[in-house]
Amino acid sequence: MAASFTTTDEYIASFAPDIQQKLQSIRSLIKELVPEETVEKISYAMPAYALHGNLVFFAAFKNHIGFYPSGSGIKAFEHELTGLQWSKGAIQFPLDKPIPYDLISRIVKFRVAENREKAEAKKLAKKVAKKS
Repeated sequence: MAASFTTTDEYIASFAPDIQQKLQSIRSLIKELVPEETVEKISYAMPAYALHGNLVFFAAFKNHIGFYPSGSGIKAFEHELTGLQWSKGAIQFPLDKPIPYDLISRIVKFRVAENREKAEAKKLAKKVAKKS
C-alpha cells in the first residue's frame, strides 16, 4: 500500500538523504519562480503546485525523478528533451545524472505564463457573456 502524505515536507522526508537533497532543490527552485499566490499541495500522492489550475508536479522513483508539467509543458520544450526519457505528460531525470535545473526553470515559467493567460481569457469571456 502506498504511503499517504499531507505535506511536501512529509513526502520529501520519506526518501534517503541524497534524494531528499534533489527533491528539496527542485522544490526550492519552483517556489522561487512561482507567484506568491501559488498553492503547494499533495496531489496524486506527489508534490504539486497550482495557480489557476495545476502547474507542475514532481516525484521520486527508484531510478529517476519524474517531472510533470502537463502536455503543453512537454510539447513546448520537446526539442530540449534529447537524452531524457519522456512522454506526453512526464519527463524522467535519472538519479545518476545532474538535474537540469535550467530546463525545469524555463518550463515552470512557461507554465505560469500559460495558466495566467488561460485565467485572463476565461475572465474576459465571462465579462463578454455578462454583457450579452
